Amino acid sequence: MAERPSTNNRTKTPPNDGRRTGGLTASPRPKAKDSNNTLCRNITIYGYCRFDGKGCAFNHDPHSQKQNANGNSLGRGKFNVDSPSFTPSTPPKNVISPKAADAAPFTPKGHSAGTATPPVQPQFHTIATAAAPSYSLSQAVESQDTYNQSLQQSFDSLGMGENTGASNLNPYEYSSGLATQVNPYAQTHDMFYQPTQSYSIPLNYHLYAPTAPYPQKLLPFQKNIHNFFLSDNVREELQRKGEATLQTLNLSAVLPASINEYHSLVPLDTTSQKSTQSFGYASWVYKAFSTEDGNTYALRRVEGFRLQNEADIRVIQRWKKVTSANIVTVHNAWTTTKFGDSTIVFVYDYHPLSKTLAEAHFGPNPIFAQSRPVPENVLWSYIVQLTSALKTIHGTGLSAKIIDLSKVLLTSKMRIRLNCCGMLDVIRPDTQRTLQESQQDDFISLGRMMLAIACSNPLAIHTYPKSIEYIGKQYSTHLRDTIFYLCSGQVKTVDKFAESIAGYMLQNFNSALHYEDTLESELTRELENGRLVRLLCKFGFINERPEYDHDIRWSETGDRYYLKLFRDYVFHSVDENNQPVVDIAHVLTCLNKLDAGVDEKVMLVSRDSLNCFVVSYKDLKRQVESTFQELTKPTRR
Repeated sequence: MAERPSTNNRTKTPPNDGRRTGGLTASPRPKAKDSNNTLCRNITIYGYCRFDGKGCAFNHDPHSQKQNANGNSLGRGKFNVDSPSFTPSTPPKNVISPKAADAAPFTPKGHSAGTATPPVQPQFHTIATAAAPSYSLSQAVESQDTYNQSLQQSFDSLGMGENTGASNLNPYEYSSGLATQVNPYAQTHDMFYQPTQSYSIPLNYHLYAPTAPYPQKLLPFQKNIHNFFLSDNVREELQRKGEATLQTLNLSAVLPASINEYHSLVPLDTTSQKSTQSFGYASWVYKAFSTEDGNTYALRRVEGFRLQNEADIRVIQRWKKVTSANIVTVHNAWTTTKFGDSTIVFVYDYHPLSKTLAEAHFGPNPIFAQSRPVPENVLWSYIVQLTSALKTIHGTGLSAKIIDLSKVLLTSKMRIRLNCCGMLDVIRPDTQRTLQESQQDDFISLGRMMLAIACSNPLAIHTYPKSIEYIGKQYSTHLRDTIFYLCSGQVKTVDKFAESIAGYMLQNFNSALHYEDTLESELTRELENGRLVRLLCKFGFINERPEYDHDIRWSETGDRYYLKLFRDYVFHSVDENNQPVVDIAHVLTCLNKLDAGVDEKVMLVSRDSLNCFVVSYKDLKRQVESTFQELTKPTRR
């Protein structure tokens, strides 16, 4: 162990005489440095040192300390190159080699080869002596030099230094190789970007940013206010569906008031004639509301059916697990006598304003009445969507058994769903045929349905050869061969059939993605409406309030007066002819800037035009929040 170097004029410290507890403390042992310039700690604490002249090696003159500080002395706690090296009494366990200072700077592997690496400014210097390895700190001695150096490093990090090339800067990459990349949106506490005092909101929060796909390019004078909101076609369609969902009829004298947890039954059949063609029993469809979740469901009632075996209805539990975008989901099934007879009821999802393909193509108002024959892309879309449904059904070990024009719903534009799944498994369970044969019959039923739609004749199967010849003349050879293979029973599995129409499946998938982009673009137009409604509600609570806290002039004083003038600026402006300015773009711009709290200023003029105030939207937003919080706080009694 290395011995501590001795110091001149140093004596042994006398033992403690009992006065250390409440009196003066012993002078600390000087360390291996120039202790003559270090002020004694007893002078700092007690004003004198009882060991002055008795062996204390520290400085006892406070005036000389101030003179040294004024004379550019390093003072206490400063290090320089002239300071003696420190030799530890115990060698460190992990000794760092002096060559570490000359090591190459660390470069992460994730950075590209062309990323600029900032030069390393060594903060620690190693000084080797002949006796033993030693280490010392080196830093600037002048506070002004330290400030200048830090300022220069700040400019160097911004790319303003003398040796910084323009090619090393990437303003769009925050994780570049620069020492400090400036992020204008980061809440940093440096000298260039002061943190906000109360809240922080991105400055572009009040701007509208339309997303692709964009509408056709229009000139500025061709644009209107409807570009800010949802398109009229989508809005009307959604409103009609909502109205159809909430529509109710008072039929308590004819229909039961409730069935299990479903109530307010509304018949959905367009005709009152009984038909037993599909199930062998008369069936009816009702809309009903659930008391459990409040949602709307479709109840399909099979009249006069008696369940012979309870095991037959258990297959509905397997159908409840079948989930597909092209299948109407089944939820439950039970028998009841509330209709006055023995009845079985199946519960499905309710799709408002949906039509069957029989009504859409062969009803009073067919959707393609003026474009006969039906476009080929529509037929391929039907085939692809029903193939997707059969893929899900056959994959769970079931068969549809009910692919028919009257059992396929057109729920929206080019969107079909297979309905009434699982009903024939309960009503007419077939134990004689194998599952493979039942699944093959599904493809035959699909071919016959597509044959009827392509020929615009629901009875086209009765003239099969002529119908196939007609399809060959009107459509492509691939479509004709596909329908022929389906009707003739040559399709065995859904996977093989999907391979034969893979090109059209990709085309249909591409169309679905384009439609999704269109709906997302429509949704962005309504994105900020909720914020503006909440802001208008706060204005309604504050402005023109007749009294609050026994103050009849509450809404006319203080911050509320600025909000009143801002309301006049937004909604009650007039032009040079004293005509009201009805500009929805002006209203949306002002409200969005207020909700974002931007720094832009606005001039508010009183109604008598004698006073005007220049305030920022940030201040107005703070006033709205504070005033609304004042309204919501509990009143004193």
